[in-house]
Amino acid sequence: MDIPSPLTLKVAIERWPIAGSFTISRGAKTEAIVVVAEVSDGKARGRGECVPYARYGESVDTVTGAIEAMRPRLAAGLSREALQAAMPAGAARNALDCAFWDLAAKQSGKPVHELAGLPAPHPLTTAYTISLAAPAAMAQATVKVAHRELLKIKLGGDDGEDPARIAAVRAAAPKSTLIVDANEGWTAANLGQNLAACAAAGVALIEQPLPEGKDGALASIARAIPVCADESAHDRSSLAALAGKYDAVNVKLDKAGGLTEALAMAREAERRGLVIMAGCMVATSLSMAPAMLLAQAARFVDLDGPLLLARDREHGLTYDGSQVAPPRPELWG
Repeated sequence: MDIPSPLTLKVAIERWPIAGSFTISRGAKTEAIVVVAEVSDGKARGRGECVPYARYGESVDTVTGAIEAMRPRLAAGLSREALQAAMPAGAARNALDCAFWDLAAKQSGKPVHELAGLPAPHPLTTAYTISLAAPAAMAQATVKVAHRELLKIKLGGDDGEDPARIAAVRAAAPKSTLIVDANEGWTAANLGQNLAACAAAGVALIEQPLPEGKDGALASIARAIPVCADESAHDRSSLAALAGKYDAVNVKLDKAGGLTEALAMAREAERRGLVIMAGCMVATSLSMAPAMLLAQAARFVDLDGPLLLARDREHGLTYDGSQVAPPRPELWG
């Protein structure tokens, strides 16, 4: 019987400037604050990055505190498998789960995809995000990236201008596939009008149009565009409640609590007939690297976090236009 190895832990808070600002229906920010967990057996080390998100009741302090609370259990030989029950889904568990996967890869000399029984990853087409702004400003921002295959358009303004916004973006990028993300910013009263505007613009997918818990109207309204759950879906336990309202689900490692649960969640979502989208928070390539494995089976990929930063970390993912390549071992996995 294998004896669990004691592990040491390091936790760091990092601030990464955003190029300009990132604006959604809930507000704007100019930097990405991430928490990095590093676990080591004394010979090899593994790292994982997470983004504390206030929308889910998280802060930098609560997330770092939750990770630090695992220090005695890590020293006692906590495993990745046991971690799933030791911590709830969320950013803190994500950092440790991904650190465990990275450590296992470094210890074994085998890539994470092999350890997880997955095919070798290949480059993918990722969305690029256009922040919420006035219609003219969004059109101006879109013109600069109209060559990209897939654009994610932030809507959810409370001024009734979302139909004008999506029309302006479509005119600025006539050939790009468009995804709309309202970030819970629409209401049952304006849902029909906004859905019609998106249909007229040829939008391929709409993320979380209504607030979590107030999305019952989705079960009865006719629509030509699939609707994707984001804030309404976290881990596998949240999938049953999506039935009849959503056609797709945005799986994010920070919500699911790591790669382990995200992979299981994606499999269960597919079993339930939901289209998979692989998403991210605004963060560095260390956050995107494990999500690349999840994204291999996704219909829509949104892993543009590093592209929104003023700079990325060393050994970051390679982006060639809209194509993002799998991570190098120096980064993760």
